[in-house]
Amino acid sequence: MNQEYDIKEINQDRIVDQIRCLGIDMIDEAHSGHPGIVLGAAPAIYALFAHHLMFDPKNPDYFNRDRFVMSAGHGSALLYSTLYMAGYPITLDDLKAFRQINSITPGHPEYRVTPGVDCTTGPLGQGFATAVGMAIAEANLNKRFGSDIVNHYTYVLCGDGDLMEGISYEAASLAGTLKLNKLIVLYDSNKICLDGETNKSFNDNISMRFISQGWNVITVEDGNSFELISKAIVEAKTCTDKPTIIEIKSTIGKYSKYEGTSKVHGSPLEKEDITAIKEKMDVRDIPFQVSQNTLDEFRFIVNSRCQNLTEQFNKNVEKLSDELKEELEFFMGDNKKIDFKNYIYDAPEDNMESPRDTSKKVLNGIVKNSPYMIGGAADTFGPNKTYIEDAGDFSKENPEGKNIFYGVREHAMGAITNGLSLHGFRPYASTFLSFSDYLRPAMRMAALMKLQNIYIFSHDSISVGEDGPTHQPIEQLLGLRSLPNFDVFRPADANEVIGSYKAIFAKEKGPAVITLSRNKLPILECTNANEVEKGGYVVIDPEKKPDGIIISSGEELHQVIEAAKMLKTKGIELRVVSIPNLGRFMDQTDEYFEEILPVEVRKIVVEASSSLSWNQIIYNEKYLITLDKFGKSGPYKDVYKEFGFDSESLADKIEELLK
Repeated sequence: MNQEYDIKEINQDRIVDQIRCLGIDMIDEAHSGHPGIVLGAAPAIYALFAHHLMFDPKNPDYFNRDRFVMSAGHGSALLYSTLYMAGYPITLDDLKAFRQINSITPGHPEYRVTPGVDCTTGPLGQGFATAVGMAIAEANLNKRFGSDIVNHYTYVLCGDGDLMEGISYEAASLAGTLKLNKLIVLYDSNKICLDGETNKSFNDNISMRFISQGWNVITVEDGNSFELISKAIVEAKTCTDKPTIIEIKSTIGKYSKYEGTSKVHGSPLEKEDITAIKEKMDVRDIPFQVSQNTLDEFRFIVNSRCQNLTEQFNKNVEKLSDELKEELEFFMGDNKKIDFKNYIYDAPEDNMESPRDTSKKVLNGIVKNSPYMIGGAADTFGPNKTYIEDAGDFSKENPEGKNIFYGVREHAMGAITNGLSLHGFRPYASTFLSFSDYLRPAMRMAALMKLQNIYIFSHDSISVGEDGPTHQPIEQLLGLRSLPNFDVFRPADANEVIGSYKAIFAKEKGPAVITLSRNKLPILECTNANEVEKGGYVVIDPEKKPDGIIISSGEELHQVIEAAKMLKTKGIELRVVSIPNLGRFMDQTDEYFEEILPVEVRKIVVEASSSLSWNQIIYNEKYLITLDKFGKSGPYKDVYKEFGFDSESLADKIEELLK
């Protein structure tokens, strides 16, 4: 397209209507989708893409682009039609394949599936909170590389549902506290949700709520006016010490006979209604018919503002020092491995150390010297041992600080960690394992996107002791192990902690979890850091064929080893196998599996968590010494004894099972 236009002469309302028509055509073709947001929020997304969003349609991954998060992920048809109209590598055939198997236009936006989609969204509120992580990342990288390299906004389109979800409260509170002024939220305020009018369940004064959380608030009374929305975005950019939410009062399903009602939210429109809508907009009633002139005009508006962004960025990169160029390559690239070669572990003199203390040493040895790592805790820096000394705390005044104080906001922490990862970091988040349930929706999104997050969960079993069953995880390991693309490590001692981190830092894709005991434990001579990457290995083996094989992980491995020693005095020879990562072990070759767990030898699992994790190895439940009930409050050794996980009780059970 080489034709020049006078922007003042372009009928921009017609472009908005073209976006609307493509969106409802997609939904009609798929017999599935959400036309209400397409018709109601088209002026908002057009105002942003046409007049504010800095992006390069020919290079969707241009690093210094403004980020856009469609938190109201059910509005995917609106997003895809806009991306097509704006010139991204999306075709009309792609739009026609909306919601079909293996298309690049899935039902909700998916990262690395559709060009121009910066984040997988779907569960409401996730995108909103993830964008806070993106804004934190931008502030950090802007300080590190300078405004010529990183200087952009993070925009969000959200709806009433996003703001009902508790995660948005958490994330907005932190964003206001951190004064993330380059975060701008467009709130499609139509007062309708799936079940009807929002006043039945949602009467928040949004303006006062966000003002109280430290936000700048702007209201647009006419959500059908892209000019007023654009003016509000201009005003938002002038705010230097607060994030901004723009409440856009729109009409869901604009022009439909069901406009303003929940009937237009989540079901395709009737054919007669589509015809009537197009007549009101003076658009030909032919599915997927696009005016070439309208298409060219939109792309001209975009190009006149965004041309040569990639070229100028590349020129600016050439001015960087070699060291900064190398760092930038990491943030821009897919290789997120962290160098672990030069780490030297300093063992305590008494050879006793809690896994969380070992973890602290590793993190302080690696994170402090790595520009690629940043993380925090949900008010648990102390017990998690994840605070990085002399690395600074992230704030408006110190955006290069590596420690993020999330406060008691586990869910937001999980999604913010996703946002950091989407901007190129290897971020980590930490809390107690029992509280990982609060992060679960965000961790699931990380697994979907194959983000290389690290989750550090301490207090990983009933050995938490006195805090009782509310803090003693039982089913959490099972839940984490069941997540696709998730790598779950439960190390037994310092050696396995180091091996776990070594394996995690070498990962190429997907998130990882390391769960840690809080108790001081012996550093075992029989454990091996280099074997952890295989998931499981032999730690004790008799000279002759064993009478049985005992499988364990984490802190319980110590009790198992003691039990094995007791039974040896009775002539019972046992092989002890440590499986710090069950998923990795199950992925080993059949030959390795048979070498470690020969089929003809009876096997017993010992782990103070759900039995269901181990059904793929042990088929007879009587050989599972596990825990399928909640714990109790008391000193941790007493709790272990109460449930039969002390070494004496284990020795008795194992002896009985092997008779």
